[in-house]
Amino acid sequence: MGSATPRDRLMKLLEPVVAAEGLDLEDVTVTPAGKRRLLRVVVDRDGGVSLDDVAEVSLAVSAALDADDAMGAAPYVLEVSSPGVDRPLTEPRHWRRATKRLVKADLRDGTSLEGRIVATDETGVELDVEGVSRRVDYQDLTRGRVQVEFRRFDETDDDGEDAGDDGDDGDEG
Repeated sequence: MGSATPRDRLMKLLEPVVAAEGLDLEDVTVTPAGKRRLLRVVVDRDGGVSLDDVAEVSLAVSAALDADDAMGAAPYVLEVSSPGVDRPLTEPRHWRRATKRLVKADLRDGTSLEGRIVATDETGVELDVEGVSRRVDYQDLTRGRVQVEFRRFDETDDDGEDAGDDGDDGDEG
């Protein structure tokens, strides 16, 4: 193999840093943004990523980059985020994290299935397709996509009524 690309270098540098914070490094991209560059670091984990996680990972990544000089002298902006629901499901862990969600799965034979992820394991995923359980091996999947579902809000009677602020009688002491 030839020399590693800048992205490969960054992935190799940042993977252990992100792992130390208990997260998976999903992607690293560097894009020019005016005089600066935007370094986007995408992290994820089972159960999702909180704002605290993002803050801690940002600090750790920033420190690692400063120590390694991987980004050189030119200024850059660091952005740490987690994948949105529109990220394609391409890795077993992506499928696992989408358990209970409705997904559209594209298969290698060119067909696709839509169903809810019931369970996943090392080799495949079990989908509920209109009430019928279908097992699909990862090797037969090209990718999946979480489908947006709209819940009906009339099923609850909590309409968020405001309690109001009637404790203030306007008396200034």
